Amino acid sequence: MELSKVRDIDALPGERWFAKETTIIDDMKELWGDWGVCSEVDTLRDVIMRRPGKEIDNFDWQAARFKSAIDPEKFRAQHDNLAQIYRDHGVRVHYVEEQRVDKPNALFCRDLLLMTPEGAIVTRPAMEARRGEERYMAKALADLGVPIIRTICGDATFEGAMGLWIDRHTIVLASGVRTNRNGYEMVEYELKRMGVTDILHMQIPYGHAHIDGLLNMASHDVAMIHASQVPYDVCDALKKKGIKLLECPSRIEAKETFAINFVAIEPGTIVMPEGNPRSQELLEKNGINVIPVDYSEVMKGYGAMHCCTAFLKRG
Repeated sequence: MELSKVRDIDALPGERWFAKETTIIDDMKELWGDWGVCSEVDTLRDVIMRRPGKEIDNFDWQAARFKSAIDPEKFRAQHDNLAQIYRDHGVRVHYVEEQRVDKPNALFCRDLLLMTPEGAIVTRPAMEARRGEERYMAKALADLGVPIIRTICGDATFEGAMGLWIDRHTIVLASGVRTNRNGYEMVEYELKRMGVTDILHMQIPYGHAHIDGLLNMASHDVAMIHASQVPYDVCDALKKKGIKLLECPSRIEAKETFAINFVAIEPGTIVMPEGNPRSQELLEKNGINVIPVDYSEVMKGYGAMHCCTAFLKRG
């Protein structure tokens, strides 16, 4: 057949649309909002909390693993006071508005997400008494426009207070009763993917829950530790980064009155539970400005301000 008599057919077109080659961090402010955390001490901009609702009005405090029964109004008032202190320092306070009425521990929002530079990792609490709280944290984050980059799933467990940022490339990441191997590895994968190169594993001793009862950052170069309960390898790595480790001087203050469970509002300024005079004095002698706050009623739930505060934006 002559070539001139063959019917010509248009070729199938190639792709006419091309990917926008940016990272989620590049897109964050335009498409999501101003979110991201890779520090425990950079200036605090946004937090998410759960103001205690009906879930604390009538509950079995022993089943919920509280120390004792509580006064609900005093409990709420102390939580409100902490939120106001944040606002007074320019921090935007967001709330988880919905929650199950059978979850009195839901105010401990730190456990329900780990915030990263790219967005939130929504957790899966280990305790049966807390399982399910994370659903409402995920909804609140979505409503705010915080990207959720991972949810812990399968048989994995992980709680947000099992991660403690040191800097953009360094984090203390723990395993223990609140985080199993699968949960740890899920979070480890995401952190490595986003460029975290120094993951300091911390085994939480039997009888403790999270990192923030044992180790916390007060400034870029000052940390407080419950010395007998923090592994040597973690202490050694922090010291080699130039971080001064202040040993909590009282076992009672470390374990019973939550001296280490403070929140840095900015480098060198912390909000700390009232009633820890020895720890407060040590911190102040080392250049830390301490704002003591009465949190005694909330602490009946075995947590203090760091437990109640999930960071959404720092720096």
